[in-house]
Amino acid sequence: MATDRISAFDVIMANGIPCKGIILTQISKFWFDFLGGDVEHHLISDNVSDFPQPFCDCDQQLAGRSMLVKKAEPLAVECVVRGYLAGSGWKEYQAGQTVCGVKLPAGLKQCQKLPKPVFTPATKAEFGQHDENIGFQRCVEIIGEEAANYVRDKSIEIFQKAGSFAESKGIILADTKFEWGIADGKIILIDEVLTPDSSRFWPADGYSIGRDQESFDKQFVRNYLESINFDKSGPGVLLPDDIAARTSAKYIECYERLTGKKFKVGC
Repeated sequence: MATDRISAFDVIMANGIPCKGIILTQISKFWFDFLGGDVEHHLISDNVSDFPQPFCDCDQQLAGRSMLVKKAEPLAVECVVRGYLAGSGWKEYQAGQTVCGVKLPAGLKQCQKLPKPVFTPATKAEFGQHDENIGFQRCVEIIGEEAANYVRDKSIEIFQKAGSFAESKGIILADTKFEWGIADGKIILIDEVLTPDSSRFWPADGYSIGRDQESFDKQFVRNYLESINFDKSGPGVLLPDDIAARTSAKYIECYERLTGKKFKVGC
């Protein structure tokens, strides 16, 4: 079940974003359906009537924001794929021409498209801690060579397919994080997929290299927090109503562009 809570800099804010849980769940559902022929995933149904007791009787609380999924054992790495030089990747590149230890060509600019997508795995941190970027060899040591090769290749494949589709809808998929797990002896795609919380989405019509981009993700909240010098080691703050509402509008626009459906506000 996805709530409307939002975190930034690994800190949960004091209030949520209207409709966020439903939007994220429905975007994930869209992508699971879109990718169904290419990769096995954990989604069984998002229809509450298919849920076991007592949950099938909780339509009012669960409808739109919950899924019935296969039980899987998560792999102990997060699979990040970067197609553009942004965020922490841009900062690292400026310091040493690398992104998570991967050497890149000289002369790239902020938010420029990379020559090819880069796989940059990370370890999963405990709640309240920061994930740690790791090299591919360390990924092999943690989950094994066969699994590491599979999740790297599949993550890049999915990223490229989803990126091409998003581009046809006027959205740039800059980077994203996938999670994988093992169910019935097979590696399957789990957790949320290609949502504004796990990805950077930019409107293509406003894209320009050499600067920060407008986005459909929670970067809008991060920017607000930076503007008020938010203490990243402290508790979450109460987001102003206009910041919460404008963030919700961005999530809704992302959903509508990707799916081609009008979001029915009823959350």
